[in-house]
Amino acid sequence: MKQLLEELIRADIGKVLENEPLKKHTTMKVGGPADVFVEPKSIEGLMKTMEIIKKHHADWRVIGRGSNLLVLDEGIAGVVIKLGNGISHLTIQDEEITVGGGYSLVSLSTLISRKGLSGLEFASGIPGSVGGAVYMNAGAHGSDISNVLKKAHILFADGTLEWLSNEEMEFSYRSSILQKKRPGICLEAVFQLKKGDRDSIVSTMQKNKEYRRETQPWNHPCAGSIFRNPLPHYAGQLIEKAGLKGYKIGGAKISEMHGNFIVNEDNATASDVLALIDFVKKTIYEQFQIKMETEVEIVGRNK
Repeated sequence: MKQLLEELIRADIGKVLENEPLKKHTTMKVGGPADVFVEPKSIEGLMKTMEIIKKHHADWRVIGRGSNLLVLDEGIAGVVIKLGNGISHLTIQDEEITVGGGYSLVSLSTLISRKGLSGLEFASGIPGSVGGAVYMNAGAHGSDISNVLKKAHILFADGTLEWLSNEEMEFSYRSSILQKKRPGICLEAVFQLKKGDRDSIVSTMQKNKEYRRETQPWNHPCAGSIFRNPLPHYAGQLIEKAGLKGYKIGGAKISEMHGNFIVNEDNATASDVLALIDFVKKTIYEQFQIKMETEVEIVGRNK
């Protein structure tokens, strides 16, 4: 790992750190260190990073802005690549936009709405990156990424680059082909939007933001929705019905504002959060015979 680290530093591909605590890079503020942490300063820097990783046969994974992510206390072996400001370009051409995977989804939806382009109003309160949103088909308010994505530029584990169409992304509920079938990194996305009334678009976006602010505990460190909705049921409603709002294990607590959120109330560890997740799963199954599946991605050593 030392040789890999030194080669990455020499390559001048961006920020390179050793044993970087990942709680600094997740919205829940938990998680152990990455053996090597890289934040490329460009797409070229990312591709060079992948070349070096492949040469050393090292394990790797990508994070965006750290939402929808629970990193275990033991940290992540190998290289963690963060798509950040170095990969956050934006081009607007009529109703079509091309945007880098590191661009903030909230910032993008705000900017686009002010230009009178409709389609991303649902994303106004989703605290993640464009690449992460494509990866998991992020959605809210009755819409999701699959409704607006035209194509995505993907860097696959073998170093190959490919544009995948909406159909080739194989989107489903909070899922895409990138999660298991063809692991890869969304470098950039092309969204097909529609021109509309600017005031109406901005108003809808603001209402979505306010709804999230009033119903979800973003004033505390959290990872977003913990469980997938076991349709036709809703995870938050089941958890509330089971009387679990406010339940605590260690420093982790089920939000009293929304049952499908776990907040880091008091220096929680990932182990606290995992124990709380398992407790919810067991309780909901005992009371309603419904199996709960996590929406938050759990990563780290031993996973």
